[in-house]
Amino acid sequence: MLFQFAPAIQGGIDAGKYLQVFSNGVPLSMARDTVTGKFVGHAIGATVNNSPLSPLIAASNLVTSGAQMYQTQQGFTAVLNGLQTIQTSLGVLQATTALIGVGTVAGIALTAVNLHQTLKLRKEVEQMRLEVKNGFIDLKQALKDQGVEIRQIIEQVAQDIKFEQHRTALVRAYGVFIQAMNRFRSAMQLQDFSRRNAEIDDVRGMLFAALADYSNPHLLEETCAAGQLRRLECAWAIEQAIVATYQVQNEVSAVSDRLSHLQDKICQDALTVIHRCESHDELDFLFPEIIRIKNHDLVVLDSWQNHVDWMRSLPSSELKLLSSADFNSPDTHYSTINLAEPPEQLVYESLTEKSHFYSLRDQLLFIFEPELRREYEFYISQEAVITGYKTLVTSNLQQASDLTVANLYYYFNIRDKSKDETEVVSAN
Repeated sequence: MLFQFAPAIQGGIDAGKYLQVFSNGVPLSMARDTVTGKFVGHAIGATVNNSPLSPLIAASNLVTSGAQMYQTQQGFTAVLNGLQTIQTSLGVLQATTALIGVGTVAGIALTAVNLHQTLKLRKEVEQMRLEVKNGFIDLKQALKDQGVEIRQIIEQVAQDIKFEQHRTALVRAYGVFIQAMNRFRSAMQLQDFSRRNAEIDDVRGMLFAALADYSNPHLLEETCAAGQLRRLECAWAIEQAIVATYQVQNEVSAVSDRLSHLQDKICQDALTVIHRCESHDELDFLFPEIIRIKNHDLVVLDSWQNHVDWMRSLPSSELKLLSSADFNSPDTHYSTINLAEPPEQLVYESLTEKSHFYSLRDQLLFIFEPELRREYEFYISQEAVITGYKTLVTSNLQQASDLTVANLYYYFNIRDKSKDETEVVSAN
């Protein structure tokens, strides 16, 4: 992730007057005067792979909120903005489950709420053109341009008894979450430190209760891969709100620990969902979304943790400089929703022309399970020796793309199976 600064700050950096802050070689979202050491500004934006940062779930507003807590009001504002982002994302992600349902889902339904469409819905909610009620939006109205078939699927899901059980649990969890958010906002206004902390402790308990409903293993097990991903995304959003409660209490060790745990959990949950994927329709839905989560959301969470760990390492003199800083800069805008077709979708469409279902699914697995790729490389290199493909040595395979490795694996795997079948027939 590359941070973008206001023109005046960037000009100072280019001229050598200011320096961007780094921690263990990792860029942070602040700049300081090269002579005095004073902190002079926060970044106002960020890019990932030359595209504006646009996470699906992560509240990028919270990346600098820890540092801004030392400017008190700026920190509170950043946290409140982050909570609003989480609330919006949670409402939209949960709402789409009313189209995905519980069991087998129609491909057209997944297309209607894929990454691209979900980003559009989030924009509609942010601009208050759609209202979230009890954690759901009127999908018939929101997707009225999608055609009659979509409206029929929405009706079918609404009448499904199994989904109604899930919906009841989600409505209850969302209600607890909203109560917690309202209580959190009120707690942030309290001047008495002990009373504020006690209120925030209670808020955190409410958030853990909501998280338990979203993470209910029984309900997750009943859903298809796409539905499971959406419920897990809701849980990840709640986890960020929990982290924020620790952050406003300046419990930086707890913040760092929970952020590390959340990143690990997202990776493990992603693996679980990918392994559950059983159809092209589901893969079409999952692949772009999981890539966006890997390239944007996990990057945001990692940056947030880098900022927190940096603050933990600062001596008291540096913390004093940070608390006295007057950034006086425009509001940060890390998250930008581009309503054009997501690049992840375009990349996936390109891959589908050169690969097949199992290879594509394994390419997604490679991202979170690199040891699987190494197993494939070893298998390919063994087969290459047998078949005389001299260039397919381990050193070359390590430089190859995930597409190449997965395709080669299945080329040799299918070849082996055909050979075995031929030998069985000959033996008989």
